Amino acid sequence: MIPVRGFEGARVGVLGLGRSGLSTARALRAGGAEALCWDDGAAGREAAEAEGFAIWDPMAQDAFEAVACLVTSPGIPHLYPAPHRAIAAAWAAGVPVDNDIGLFFRSVASGEWDEMEDPPKVVAVTGSNGKSTTAALIAHILTAAGRSVQLAGNIGRGVLDIDPPEDGGVVVLELSSYQTDLARSLTPDVAVFTNLSPDHLDRHGGPGGYFAAKRRLFAEGGPDRAIIGVDEPEGRYLANQLAEGPGDLRVIRVASGKVSGPGWDLVTRKGWLSEMRKARQVASIDLRGVAGLPGAHNHQNAACAYGACRALGLAPKEIEAAFQSFEGLPHRSQRVAEINGVSYVNDSKATNVDAAVKALGAFQRIRWICGGLEKEGGMAALAPAAGEVVKAYVIGREAAAFALHLGAVPLEICGDMATAVARAAAESEPGDTVLLAPAAASFDQYDSFEHRGQDFMEQVNKLATPD
Repeated sequence: MIPVRGFEGARVGVLGLGRSGLSTARALRAGGAEALCWDDGAAGREAAEAEGFAIWDPMAQDAFEAVACLVTSPGIPHLYPAPHRAIAAAWAAGVPVDNDIGLFFRSVASGEWDEMEDPPKVVAVTGSNGKSTTAALIAHILTAAGRSVQLAGNIGRGVLDIDPPEDGGVVVLELSSYQTDLARSLTPDVAVFTNLSPDHLDRHGGPGGYFAAKRRLFAEGGPDRAIIGVDEPEGRYLANQLAEGPGDLRVIRVASGKVSGPGWDLVTRKGWLSEMRKARQVASIDLRGVAGLPGAHNHQNAACAYGACRALGLAPKEIEAAFQSFEGLPHRSQRVAEINGVSYVNDSKATNVDAAVKALGAFQRIRWICGGLEKEGGMAALAPAAGEVVKAYVIGREAAAFALHLGAVPLEICGDMATAVARAAAESEPGDTVLLAPAAASFDQYDSFEHRGQDFMEQVNKLATPD
């Protein structure tokens, strides 16, 4: 656990008592603060009370009297579409609002670090797509190289649940826009921006607010080294803002095509990753045979992870060797089975259009299972990206409406996962890939994208082991 510093003897409100909220309350108590807990659901309040925490109603009269800070969970809106009433009350009382990420950065660097030969480093990864794979891949590479690593944030453990890092240790954080938007302290040593595509627009008041939330990781903390995906205008803007000049090696640009200039660039093209310094190639890796990183989108993830590990002093050969043993993450281009010459791939994490488009580009002769709760940002890119799709099998409560976005793609309205998998399997031929890449959120039919992906895998397993 990372004890929270700076609130010794103070009262701190904790809003939202899920995984991060209870972890925050424990870390506050470990640091000498009194955690005052609230959740709108009775179950959350009961869980906190069972651990001996005081239950506190932030909407009571004078609730924020003598409260030093309000710490809110990432899922609770703090600005758009409207601030939670407890957050609005904290603002009115002049009480600072923070989250567990902000508390982590203000607390993790202890005085003991000054006595260490190799003080720990924090690597933070954000972006729209690929950040989980990139963060996990960084942790995998560092572990393979013998470094002490902890993976936390939006993946793995809660940030305040990890152990205090040891001499030479690395903490790798995956951070969502919800987390970077509100954190009052953001000071990673290495920061990674994978890419940007429309997502969570309701929570950020539109695409500008969404990008601004991601940008805070770089603008607020000033990392020693930044790895920036520059395929989109926002990435190019961010790289330009951070660099002092064309040859500034503190910024490593990641691109899927040719880049020019005297800086430090990582280029992925036709399955190869090339490291460029001052317009000269200094290393290259063939990614085409890396089973855990299929497709151009995963090659970009590999380049971002490569850049972070190079910034931490690893050699290209160490990184290349670790790529080969990376098995990938569940629900992200996850190969589930091969049955009668047909591959089944679970990319349930493709919850937006851009992620689905990238998944479609990674395979050939696709039987595509898609559909779900549409997100803001438009669906126009789906049909043009479906060139390898033999047929689409549309699921979701609004499957018919979703199907209208697919243009001339042959399709069948299936409604539920069991029907979609059965129909795709029945019509597949050897060499086909049945791909779950929904291009939509899961909440119309499932609790989470993990639940949706698990359902897909269960239906595939029934094909492999029929009654």
